Formats: sequence, structure tokens, C-alpha cells
Amino acid sequence: MSAITQRQKEEAVWGLCFIIPTVAGLVILNIIPIFQTIWQSFFKVGDFGRGNMFVGFQNYLSLIQDRQIGRALVNTFAYAILETPLSILLALILAIMLNRKIVGRAFFRTVFFLPMVAAPAAAAMVWRWLYNGSFGLINFLLAKCGISQVNWISSPDGNTLSIAMVGIWSCLGYNMVLFLAGLQEIPKDYYEAAEIDGAGIVRQQVIITLPLLSPVIYFVGVTRTIAAMQVFDLIFMMMDRNNPALPKTQSLVYLFYKYSFVENNKGYGAAIVILLLLIILLLTGIQQSIQKNWVHYS
Repeated sequence: MSAITQRQKEEAVWGLCFIIPTVAGLVILNIIPIFQTIWQSFFKVGDFGRGNMFVGFQNYLSLIQDRQIGRALVNTFAYAILETPLSILLALILAIMLNRKIVGRAFFRTVFFLPMVAAPAAAAMVWRWLYNGSFGLINFLLAKCGISQVNWISSPDGNTLSIAMVGIWSCLGYNMVLFLAGLQEIPKDYYEAAEIDGAGIVRQQVIITLPLLSPVIYFVGVTRTIAAMQVFDLIFMMMDRNNPALPKTQSLVYLFYKYSFVENNKGYGAAIVILLLLIILLLTGIQQSIQKNWVHYS
């Protein structure tokens, strides 16, 4: 075994210097809070973090009996089911179109990516105005077309679809950029050979683009599912507490905020977060097992 040279030692030291800040941030901001949250979920937290009372699994038993949790779980899944597939499909279509040589390609790429640059709170407030039932722009345009007004975010039946549309709009550009990066890695020779064989544009996407882009699609699917299951800011900014549609729209993270910071029941809020963590882990595990059947790593 050859001895380690001085240069290798220096490179190892510099490597550790670059890694330590990232590892420290990961441990302090992610790993430690996870264990603190798990520990806190077994307590009834007192005022100002003092006088905590150990209650064991009582917080988790309360989750089963709490109807709001069941409703919020349904709302969260409904949002994820609406937002994730549609955002992926639309972003993929846009990426394929903008990967071709068209006039104004750079302009359109910038326009579709702009929602990612805008602050989520500001974007939610703009959409709240657009959705306004009395003087919103969308209902104004519908009235010009002779269509009656729609209660986009105040219908007692819930407004998960309206919230999901904003979510799709906000993440469309980010997903598109990821797909564009994957598309540019696919050799053009494949498409030229398929065109010579008589394959049309649609068939080329099916037999070439989708299989070769499947790793990117899988990555986007996993990350978008995780993000969708954690939806909070759109609901918080667009729905008033007195909104009759809020009970049928609020998500698990919204309930976590409500119990932890409004009702000061941080132990119960921590139990909600752990429930969400377990659900996300389960969904990610299912996606990981299924991907072996359709993701092709070349």
C-alpha cells in the first residue's frame, strides 16, 4: 500500500473544510429538529416551552379521533393528486415544445419560469384577487362571455381544485427547466433515425423521449409529491379563517400551524408532522419500488 502524499493530505483537509459547513447545517437544521419533533410529540407542551407533561401516545390516539385530521388528510391527497400529475404533464409538453427551434424560444422559457422567481406570498395574493367572487378579473371576463360568477375560493364545497391550479402555475417553470435539461442530453441522432423510419413527432416522443427522460420524470414526480403533500402557503394566504370553504380545503401542514402556533398545542402539532412524515416516506417508498418497472437508466 503506497503512503499518502502531502498533497493528498492537503486535498483531504480542504475537502473536509468544504464539507463540514454543509454537514453542520444539515445536522443542525434538519437532523436534530427531526428528533426534537419526535420527542415533543410525546408531550403536552407547556407555555413558553416549560412545564411539559409526558402523555405517551395520547397525541397519536387523538389523531385517530380528530375528524379535522381525516378531512385534512383527504384534502392533502386530493391536492397532491391534482397538482403533481398535471404539473408534470404540462411541464413536459412545454419542455418538448420549447426544446425545438421556434421564434422567441428564450422569451417563452423566461415567461414560464417567472412564477418561480416571484415570492409565493405575493403570487398567492395576486391569485386571491383574480379569484375574488365579486370583483375578480376571472369572473369579470366570464361575465363578459355571459357566464355566471363562480365562487372560486369561497364555495362551501371546498376549493382544492382552485388552489391546485395556482400550485400548478407556480411550479410549471421549474419542472419545465428540469425536463429541458434532460431533453438536451438526448442525442439528436435518435430522432433523425426515427424520422427516417417514418415515425411522426408524437411517436418519437413515445419511443424515444419518454424512455430516455424517465429518470428525470421520476425525480420530478418524487419531489413534486413531497412538495404537494406539504402545501401550506397557498392555503394560508388565499383562505381567510372565516372562509366557509376552509374546513374542506385545509391541509395537514395547515392544521399543524393551527394547533402549534394558534392554539399553542405544539405536542399535538408535532404528532401531525410525524404523521405527515410517515405518509411521505410511505409514498416515496412506493414510488421507489415502482420505478424499477418503468425508469430506464442508460
